[in-house]
Amino acid sequence: HLALLVERDGAEAVIRVRDSGIGIAAEQLPRLFELFMQVDSSLERVVSGLGIGLTLVKNLVELHGGTVQALSAGIDQGSEFVVRLPMLEVPAFTGPALDADAAINTQTRRILVVDDNRDAATSLAMVLRLTGYEVEIAYDGPTALRIVTDFKPTVAFLDIGLPVMNGYELALQLKGKAGLQETHLVALTGYGQNSDKERSKRAGFHAHLVKPIDILALRNMLESWCKEFDTVGHDRNPSHLAD
Repeated sequence: HLALLVERDGAEAVIRVRDSGIGIAAEQLPRLFELFMQVDSSLERVVSGLGIGLTLVKNLVELHGGTVQALSAGIDQGSEFVVRLPMLEVPAFTGPALDADAAINTQTRRILVVDDNRDAATSLAMVLRLTGYEVEIAYDGPTALRIVTDFKPTVAFLDIGLPVMNGYELALQLKGKAGLQETHLVALTGYGQNSDKERSKRAGFHAHLVKPIDILALRNMLESWCKEFDTVGHDRNPSHLAD
């Protein structure tokens, strides 16, 4: 049986992984994270391995400013591994508040995320929703074109390497849709050379973001655009590509 527990302890995140397995002898606990250390050193051991996994875990956790500890009541008593990592305080979003009495159109906070990597699309959408945006997700170009008929996003994040219809082709299709000529397009890609940025600029993208996305830079960019949308309207000239 396995159990995973995550909690906050002061300024630390604590992750506990428990099992009801073979356990660890008391004399082996102090050396458990040493390179090539193996609990079962018999020639007949049924579980193979080089004994580097826990050493790697320890090094990675410490690189992030954390600690890892192994606990066990003894042989056949199960084990527990405890990872402690410092909490990261994320700056609060300072964009325009959604006040019903303010002259802010909630439609200017609609964002479309198009990425065939479902985990990446879901993660980006989650971050955007937490910052107050209404988000729709599509995993390919044809689906995105169907969604925008009613959704009418103000900003669209387009993965360049999409199947069926790549991001440049999708951008062209979106700009031809009624009501989307002023939608700000953001290119998502793993390529960040100047030539890549120039190509996305020529294709009509307002920003070019290289994966993995800098979340703080993303939020600042959207905050700036929100103020622009809510005061002077859309900028039709995509001349300000983000790095």
